[in-house]
Amino acid sequence: MVLGSTGLVGGLVLTKALADDRVARVVAPTRKPLPPHERLLNPMLDARPLPERADWWSVDTVVCALGTTMAKAGSRPAFYRVDHDLPLRAAELALAHGAQAFALNSALGADPASRVFYSRTKGELERDLLALGYLSLTIVRPGLIGGERQESRPAEQLGVMLSRWLHPLLPPRYRLVPAERIAHHLLEAAIGARPGVHVLPSEALN
Repeated sequence: MVLGSTGLVGGLVLTKALADDRVARVVAPTRKPLPPHERLLNPMLDARPLPERADWWSVDTVVCALGTTMAKAGSRPAFYRVDHDLPLRAAELALAHGAQAFALNSALGADPASRVFYSRTKGELERDLLALGYLSLTIVRPGLIGGERQESRPAEQLGVMLSRWLHPLLPPRYRLVPAERIAHHLLEAAIGARPGVHVLPSEALN
């Protein structure tokens, strides 16, 4: 299962998964239809709570790249719902239907005790996913993500440009991480499903 498949990283995970012979089927729930593929199941979701009894929750592994921005969400509660509540609920439902591995695209600085709302939200999601007891849990914590997004994120775009200019001077953990590399690590973690909890910091992703 790929959550967030209409975003930059999630879209790359989806493309890689559909092209990978190790993957028999990909479930990608979205609100807008994806291009059809013979190995893709694309359930349509709306604003209501996630369907608890849908048989498409029965997957072996989940990759989560769900995320939004404060500007797009419009408020802290709306942001928290997308970046914490939805991923956590999906993780609970997939686990209840037999999933054994979960790979999360989190963020540099994720910490449930952070004073920064964004970092605290990411950290709380990591903490709550850990409490679910997945056989395999991989958390990827990139810093700035490089790639062409469909939506405009001016602040992030500025940060990306600065990161490119200052690349030789920046410590490894603060350097730009190509979205393709993040997608690669997420998919490999999901397919490999190594038992235990694994955290990949930003400097390990390039």
